[in-house]
This record gives sequence, structure tokens and C-alpha cells, in this order.
Amino acid sequence: MPPGRQLTSLLQAGDVHAALASFYNHTPPAVSHLNDIVAVSGKGTHVFTAGGDSYLDMTSGIGVVSTGHCHVRVVHAVQAQAAKLVHAQQNIFGAHEAGISLIDRLLQIMPSASRPENVINKFFFTNSGSEAIDNAIKVARGHTGKPNIIAFEGGFHGRTYGAMACTSSKTIYRQGFGPVMPGVFIAPYPACLHCKASSDQEYPLPPDTQHTMVKPRSCCNGPLEAVEWMLKMQTAPQETAGIIVEPILGEGGIITPPPGFLLGLRKLCDKHGMLLILDEGGTYGGNAVCLAAATATIDTIIEENCLENAKQRGNQLMQGLVDIASRQKCIKNVRGRGLMVGVELGHPSIGLDGSPPPGLAAAVVRSAAKQNVLLMTAGPRETVRFLPPLTVSPDEVDEALSAFDAALKHAISGRH
Repeated sequence: MPPGRQLTSLLQAGDVHAALASFYNHTPPAVSHLNDIVAVSGKGTHVFTAGGDSYLDMTSGIGVVSTGHCHVRVVHAVQAQAAKLVHAQQNIFGAHEAGISLIDRLLQIMPSASRPENVINKFFFTNSGSEAIDNAIKVARGHTGKPNIIAFEGGFHGRTYGAMACTSSKTIYRQGFGPVMPGVFIAPYPACLHCKASSDQEYPLPPDTQHTMVKPRSCCNGPLEAVEWMLKMQTAPQETAGIIVEPILGEGGIITPPPGFLLGLRKLCDKHGMLLILDEGGTYGGNAVCLAAATATIDTIIEENCLENAKQRGNQLMQGLVDIASRQKCIKNVRGRGLMVGVELGHPSIGLDGSPPPGLAAAVVRSAAKQNVLLMTAGPRETVRFLPPLTVSPDEVDEALSAFDAALKHAISGRH
């Protein structure tokens, strides 16, 4: 057997489990695996495996494959670019054609010059989200001449040392790697469902996304006040370069902030001469093929009206989950925006006020995978995460809902 072909030969022979076991032996244990499957190809919202199975992918590569797997337009852009120029290092050449094309598209969708204070017209292409965060911290410190950064509980910003210092969604991301970068202070993120000052109701969603499980409530404003007190007691405004926040906590549990929270941070930063860093994820760097794919992705989202589809399918998904919650009393909360949706679970026997058994959300994810539907967990509070491509169809949302309903019943019955 030729050197370096052992794993491939196992896979080609149909011994998927042996190939996986060997693969795990040669990769870092820090990378978790929700499902023991080998992905071979993908099309739209489905992934096909070495075992010949087809899975409805409700994770979209944690949001990266937003137009679905192997969208014909994205594939064509990648193939065409790869045939012309694979990589042109951005500090060797002034630019490459793919980068110029992408900036054209970005300028079309960024905040316009009609409000100069909000215009975004400079872009830095990196290789990962961690790099983006590290550079955002550098920009904040360099621009303000101040050292400190305020981040929020539950946030995930990356695994490099700067990004890791701002990450608190799980202790495992920092465990054993300290001391982390100094000058980072962690503030509470507004998780209104678990706020001690709140009732058992949720704050209102926008009018076109109302759901029966979401009831009106005003925020106590505690998280914003906590940041203000932090500036008085822990890191003075004269020493604080910026605030970094996820507009919706992803890894931290799909937590949506109450109305006015982000605007309050904006005003606080303006008041004290600090930068507001909004971390909305992102991966891949200034590679020509990746930038060509990014351009095609933006064109696809605009021309195929993917955002409207996301709105409609998001409503369908949320309402379907609320309907399931009316039958399965262990669902504590359904939350999210568009197609970024989280379902927080309670205790199946004690009720919503009881703490759910550890691993319940993971058990639901594993059970759904047995029905060929891929879901994810999120956060420390037994939350199941839905994050399908923007191109997901009504029938596929219904399929995912059916699988989740059955998976939840199976996971609960296995714990009694």
C-alpha cells in the first residue's frame, strides 16, 4: 500500500468506521465531532456520505454555506477562478481581479454614504474569523491609543490568543492555554429569559415575526448598566479601546438581545471615544478562489431573493417549533431571527422550571442524525441550534421539524 494512502484505501474499501477511527488518531482531539460520518459531497441543503446516506443539513457549515452546498453559480465561479489564478498574495500584488470584483459587490450592500458616520468602505481580507477579530482589536487599540477591550459572556470570537481572550462561550476554549491576553473585561450579555429581574415572558419580536410563544416584555436594562458600571469600576473609558459583541450569540446559545441594547452600546462607544466591534462571524481569507466564491454568493443572495426566503422559512420554522412546544412540554424557549433559531430545553419530568438533564440537546441532535437531518447544539443550557442555508425550501423545513419532533421524543424516552 503506497505511503499516505492507508485512510483513503479503507474508505474506498467501504470500511468507513475504520477510516474514521484512523482519521481521529491523526487529528487533534480538541476538534469535536457531533456525528461519526464521512461527508463526500453536497447539493443544496443535502450532504451525501461515504456510507451512501443523504442528510438534510440544517447547519450549513455553521453558517458558511449560506447558499447551500455546491450552488451552481458558486461552483462555476470557483472553477473559473481556479483555472485563471489560484492565489496572488495580497501584499505582493496591488490587487487581483477577484478582489476588485468583491469590493464592488461589498460597496453595493454596505451602509451608504448618505450617513457618513455609518459608512463602511474599507475591507481587510483574512483567512479566518479569529484573524478578523485579532485585527479588529489591533485597529481599536491603534486608532484610540487605549489598551482595554470589553467583551460579553457567552461570546465566541475565535481560538487565537487575542480572540480567545474575548471568548467565554465555553471554558474549554481557554482551559490550559492561559494566561490569556491581558486587558479584556467580560460583561454580562442580556439573556432576558434567565434574568432574575424578569418575568417568564420574552421581549417582543418585530411585527412580521410574531409567534405565540413570544410575549411582550421590556428589558430591565441591567446589561447596559453593567457595562456603564464596568467603565467606572474596572476599566476606565480613558483606557478602553472598544467593545466587541455578537449581535446574536451563536455558539453561546442563539441568544437575541432586547430592543435598544446594540444602539445603547453604540451611544456608549460614541460618548467615550471607543470603537464598537460587531462580530458576525466569517471565514476564509484573501485567496482568489474564495473571493470569487464570495462574489458569486453575494450575487446569488441578491438575485435569488434569498433574504426574503430566509424571512419566510424562518417564520415557518419558528411557528413549527412553537407548535411542537405546545405538545412537548420540555421546550423552555424558542428564539432567533430568520433562519438562525435556537430551542432551549427544560426538564422532561419536572417541567420548565427544572434544570434539564446534561446532554439532552446532544441526544436530540444524535437522534435527528439517525433520521438523516443534521442539527447542532449551542451554549451551556441544553439548546438545539437550527442554521440551514438561506435557500432551504418549505418542504425541507417541514422535514426538519418532523425529525426534530421525533428526535425530541426519542431522546426523552431514552432517559426514563
